[in-house]
Amino acid sequence: MLHAEFGLMYEVVQKLKHDNSVRAVLFKSEVKGIFCAGADLKERAQMSNTEVGHFVSRLRTLMSNIAALPMPTIAAVDGYALGGGLELALACDIRIAANSAKMGLIETTRGLLPGAGGSQRLPRVVGLGMAKELIFTGRRIDGEQAFSIGLVNHVVPQNDMGDAAYRKALDLAKEILPQAPIAVRMAKESMNQGMQVDITSGMAIEHMCYTRVIPTKDRLEGMAAFIEKRLPRFTGE
Repeated sequence: MLHAEFGLMYEVVQKLKHDNSVRAVLFKSEVKGIFCAGADLKERAQMSNTEVGHFVSRLRTLMSNIAALPMPTIAAVDGYALGGGLELALACDIRIAANSAKMGLIETTRGLLPGAGGSQRLPRVVGLGMAKELIFTGRRIDGEQAFSIGLVNHVVPQNDMGDAAYRKALDLAKEILPQAPIAVRMAKESMNQGMQVDITSGMAIEHMCYTRVIPTKDRLEGMAAFIEKRLPRFTGE
């Protein structure tokens, strides 16, 4: 990821954070065969030690901002997702991969360790032991292997266009879109915050999120639609 690309993504994420009209966000690449290949090591080699530390710190903040987006986020991994590329996918709520995709936190093969959240998010997704194995070895795995260890939610056969994961991600987003947007956002917040604390504290977080949904028009619409035997028309109010 280049400085220019970083700046653009940072701006987009900041705008999304405050856009209540957005119900789901998909991350995909326009480059066939590559989701995100991580940092540009040639650019990184020109930086001083201080500049490297500052850049990685900003990248870590970007990934945390993506993880904190209030709406569901889906990573469509149709190709290589290495280093920071996999860290980007890990920052998303849901990951979908083509069977031909290649993923890995390969930093130890370059004298580094994951610095944009990978060493923290990967263990929370696949478990500590598996995360250690993958990070210590710098191993690259394909979509089928990623699915088998729970790194991705779905794996799909790659198509001739090279966008099978993206198409599956679109289908999943279409399942999310009709649901009550405030309820979906509160469910995400409840799960994300609750996973960081003990279950008793998590129940309190769930209660807090639930009380924020009670006064919404969408809740009343959901009840009315059920009684009238029709599909609800949620407006995000």
